[in-house]
Amino acid sequence: MNTSTAKLTPSEQQWLDVRTYLRNNRGSLDRAAADSYSTAETVHDTPLLTRPHWIPSQPLPLDEIVLSLDTAAAPSDTVRLDWLPTRADGHQYTRYAEVMAQVAAPAVFENRPTYRLLDANLTPGHAVLEFGLGSYFDSINTGEAAAHEFALAHLGHRAPHGIREQVTDPCDPAQRPVNLAISTLTIRNEPDTGDKTFLLHWRDPRKVGHAGGMYQAIPVGIFQQSGRPQWNIDNDFSLWRNMVREFAEELHGDDEDHGSEQAPIDYGSWPFAARLDQARDDAQLRVYCLGLGVDPLTFATDLLTVAIIDAPVFDELFGSAGATNAEGRVLQRRPFTTASVADTLRTDPLQAAGAALLRLAIDARLH
Repeated sequence: MNTSTAKLTPSEQQWLDVRTYLRNNRGSLDRAAADSYSTAETVHDTPLLTRPHWIPSQPLPLDEIVLSLDTAAAPSDTVRLDWLPTRADGHQYTRYAEVMAQVAAPAVFENRPTYRLLDANLTPGHAVLEFGLGSYFDSINTGEAAAHEFALAHLGHRAPHGIREQVTDPCDPAQRPVNLAISTLTIRNEPDTGDKTFLLHWRDPRKVGHAGGMYQAIPVGIFQQSGRPQWNIDNDFSLWRNMVREFAEELHGDDEDHGSEQAPIDYGSWPFAARLDQARDDAQLRVYCLGLGVDPLTFATDLLTVAIIDAPVFDELFGSAGATNAEGRVLQRRPFTTASVADTLRTDPLQAAGAALLRLAIDARLH
């Protein structure tokens, strides 16, 4: 992180101290935050908040989810926070992302355009996700600010008129701007034996703006356009294409610059994307959606998906992938068995979405 404590104002230093406490105690704060929504539904015994129509009764093939986009939908206003610190010039910060950028910016911290979730229903046969347009900092200014407020409260301080007072139901997209992350559990499958292994990712707090220090499924990426030009809005409006880009960046080692500032991505002529598409057509790669949920601490909202990749394809595309990537470290594959998953859930500091995804996946008996 880009932090120079020697130049911080007292209130900036106080903000950084709370931010550090938040980073070091995400797991316990997540569980405490879930307890604060005692009447909310959660995914199994994980802290991830959800709604009944967000968890399909059976694994939902990704292509059965209908997407709609309203580019004219009015953006949600970000709440102005009275408790943000003061700059050296005496002016108060107006947005949480401004403080992060100045005091504790991760290696990659850019306010890129996103697709903003407006409504969701994952009932099989009626699965629809509705979107407008948003920006990455929308979720920083609400979700990370909400997490900071919760950490403040745990330290005995109060954040008056804050996000958590105003967002009474984190699962209601009308109450806050919602950026959707697509979290994918990647499973390597041996076709001859059915033996499966899965990947986890440690998120380096020096490199990421959200959930640093936690373990998560991989790949994970915000549902967003690959670049700022308008031609990307329609061309990238696909859950699968978003997942392809994340597979390329987080497991294949590709650069996240796909040239879409100059022209739309031609997914059909991109060899990596074409190989994944061919694997899907040949049933060597199966992709399902298992649900949707909201982190009670950060309000991060995740579409929970799983990609089952037959070993020959997995080894061809990802067999030489490095252990370290731009956002952290890819851990050694683990057996995808009930005992192994239970051990992971018991011992590792998983994000709420990652824990829920593992629970749903092992219960689904995927093939």
